[in-house]
Amino acid sequence: MLEIRPNCECCDRDLDPLSTDVLICTYECTWCRDCADDVLRGVCPNCGGELVRRPVPSALRLASDPPSTTRVFNPDCLTAHAR
Repeated sequence: MLEIRPNCECCDRDLDPLSTDVLICTYECTWCRDCADDVLRGVCPNCGGELVRRPVPSALRLASDPPSTTRVFNPDCLTAHAR
């Protein structure tokens, strides 16, 4: 089961666990669509891997296996990767 992190690591925006506009890398680094496309250009700054759409779990699965509440945030992301 994916960790389903609650926020974008770049802008700290809250992310709905059922959203289809969330991207992750192999290590589950988590990004909103805006940061993934406009800032990171589809590449994870942590591992260099491709960013892909995070699968959306069923509501039933979320009830029995809730999303993570641990926030990961890198405030330098927006300035460090802006081009």
